Amino acid sequence: MLSKDLLNAFRMLRKNPVFALTTVVTIALGIGASTAIFSVTNSVLLRPLPYKDPGRLVLACNDLTRRNVKDFPISNADFLDIRNGAKSTFDDFGAVNTGRGPVPQADGTPEQVRFASVSTNFFRLMGAPVLLGRDFEETDGVPQSAPPQPAAAAVPGAPPPPRLPVYAILSYGYFQRRFGGNPSAIGKALPVDAGFSPIVVGVLAPGFELLFPPDASIEQLPDIWTAARIPYDTASRMNVQWRVIGRMKPGVSVARAQAEADTITEQLRRVDPIARTAGQHIRIEPMKQHLVSEVRPAVLALMGAVIFLLLIACANVANLMLVRTSLRERELAVRTALGGNWWHLVRQMLTEALVIAVLGTVLGVGLAWFGIHELLVIGPENVPRLNAIHIDPTVLAFSALAGLAAAAIFGIAPALRFARPDIMRILRASGRTAGLAVGTLRNGVVVAEVALCFVLLVGSGLMFRSFLAIQKVNVGFDPHNLLTFQVLGETGDTPAARQAFMRRLHDRLSALPGVRSAASSTPMPLTGGFSPVRWGTTDALTDQSKFQAADLQIVLPGYFESMRTPLIAGRAFNESDNTPDRNMLIVDQSLADKAFPFESAVGKRILFRVRTPEAQWGEIVGVVAHQRDVSLAAPGREQLYVTDGYMNHGVTGWWALRTSGDPAQFAGPVRQEIRKFAPQLLVTDIESMDGLVNKAQAGTWFTLLLIGIFAGVAVLLASVGLYGVLSTLVRQRTAEIGVRMAIGAQPSRVFRLVVGYGLKLSIAGIVIGLVAAALLTQALKSMLVGVKPTDPPTFIAIALLFFVIAALASWLPARRAAALDPVQALREE
Repeated sequence: MLSKDLLNAFRMLRKNPVFALTTVVTIALGIGASTAIFSVTNSVLLRPLPYKDPGRLVLACNDLTRRNVKDFPISNADFLDIRNGAKSTFDDFGAVNTGRGPVPQADGTPEQVRFASVSTNFFRLMGAPVLLGRDFEETDGVPQSAPPQPAAAAVPGAPPPPRLPVYAILSYGYFQRRFGGNPSAIGKALPVDAGFSPIVVGVLAPGFELLFPPDASIEQLPDIWTAARIPYDTASRMNVQWRVIGRMKPGVSVARAQAEADTITEQLRRVDPIARTAGQHIRIEPMKQHLVSEVRPAVLALMGAVIFLLLIACANVANLMLVRTSLRERELAVRTALGGNWWHLVRQMLTEALVIAVLGTVLGVGLAWFGIHELLVIGPENVPRLNAIHIDPTVLAFSALAGLAAAAIFGIAPALRFARPDIMRILRASGRTAGLAVGTLRNGVVVAEVALCFVLLVGSGLMFRSFLAIQKVNVGFDPHNLLTFQVLGETGDTPAARQAFMRRLHDRLSALPGVRSAASSTPMPLTGGFSPVRWGTTDALTDQSKFQAADLQIVLPGYFESMRTPLIAGRAFNESDNTPDRNMLIVDQSLADKAFPFESAVGKRILFRVRTPEAQWGEIVGVVAHQRDVSLAAPGREQLYVTDGYMNHGVTGWWALRTSGDPAQFAGPVRQEIRKFAPQLLVTDIESMDGLVNKAQAGTWFTLLLIGIFAGVAVLLASVGLYGVLSTLVRQRTAEIGVRMAIGAQPSRVFRLVVGYGLKLSIAGIVIGLVAAALLTQALKSMLVGVKPTDPPTFIAIALLFFVIAALASWLPARRAAALDPVQALREE
């Protein structure tokens, strides 16, 4: 019987190719969009992390609650206390820290390499298999001997303490790239630089990666992993560098693990006054939750948008099927009168719906495959595991279920509506429009389409308002005609040598044709890597809880002039400030207002801790505009600037060149000049500051683009649905319209009648959509900039826009009705 129903379904669709094509394409649009976005949801939110038993992995996040600092790195001593103190709920803890640096290749030219320093148990904790050689052993992490005291060093003939070797494990990719996969690399020293040549003891299996949010500044794919030889128990608690991962014991809940972490935190606050006054709190967070916390709202919002789009597509197809089935009402009545079974009629119509859904699903998966490739191109960098998005069995299962659900949504209503026809009424009726009544069901479907579409339009409007707000954000400097890049490598053995080197490099870059000025900084705005330092006024001397956090930036004199950061008060740094003994500071307007409200900060002193265990006094010589260093969506922390010389020179690694033309044209000359001046240096991450600004707003643009596309398709489908209802109305009431016009009704009145009917349906949908949007757009709150989820101008503008769209969709059927010839209409009826 099923095969017979399928044959009949294909036969009916073949007889109506326009109907078949329209319904299949409509469903394909909904299935394709939902499948593409579900592939993102599956990869980012649903798929387990690629580690051993990932559900038991958590991050020990270090929060300084009284300074509004979240997820701060953990110190050596704190890591030891956490690892030794959480024995009842955790199997173990591991620590990792990453960075980049140049490594000489076989021909001597530098290559950028990503380093990771880890505790010796790290790979066992994460379940990362070692393909060749061996894993790290506990002895690989035995601390180096402490350097001799001056008195001991003065003893004649006293040998220096032996230096323990550093052991390294290579990533599979770097092993292939550097050694061509030759196993003889195991046991050899890898020349990294003059004073650091780790011994290779193993090679990781392919595919292992570190998955952290972008603001954690952790390299995803390190090339060289070294076992850290750090005296955790004696190292300073001020030396914070570790990201700490823990594995909970089987059956332990996060709440129980957090309770134990709270006990450890109390102990840390008792032994460390800074932890106590800063409000240190060790927060236990599942590793996967920590990874996706920033992007979860956007992904869920997009998933909700495509579900709405799929529902609108189903409603549109349901409307088309109601019209088509109504045209077959006489046929169905005849079949029933001749003894046709009610269930057989329902089954036949459901089979037709299933065939449409299957064809739409197949085409939709093809559209999704294409859409995923486009998503990979335009996707923002802060989406974790974006490169792992693909159509896998889980995504195919979702597509199949979506197709079945769609078939049920748009197939059941027509089947139940027409499977038990009023036989006597239909068979007695004459005329071809007897069964074309619009009915409450079709009206309800159109109202639902309009409401769903309105919610999507409001979401798109709010994201558009946010995008406009980001465009108007004052970043605190002039990003145009600015080329940024990073220079990696040794610049000298002594402070004096490094100072001379930096001055010569600055002069050579400034002298390039077309370069107006050069600046150096660490970090550089919008490149990441910012870390807070504590500062305070006189009150902090007696109450350390008064210390606050500010982002530190180390700069060469001339930085503010090259960046064109407005100087609000005082002066910028000069060369006399660029020495280790000059505690001169420049602060931004936000810090100045906090420290010295209603008075000038220039000439005042504040306490700050940058290079010493305890805070020291620094004099403020200038106040500059606040820069958007991390995000365009939020102002971020206050900012504090010191000179490169204050940090003993050679610390700044990022450069910015103010150019007279397109910055991209200077990338080649910059590389050539630095290669000629210092071949050991490596130039990386060359990009215009405008490009960095665009990247900073990529997340908002990505969400706006996708929701905008979905809203546009939804508007098209809803307009088609409204047009179909009104066209049916005109066809059904052709005789009535002919009679009205025959007895004197003006075409304009008929026109207003049809348009008014369409606007009534649209207004009902808009009212429902207003209520739904007011509730559902709260999910966008964390993604909006400069606008509230219930922004009245956006709601009013979208309501007016959709009112105009509804009027246009009603215009064609109304125009056709007004143009009817009364005599011809009555004759046809």
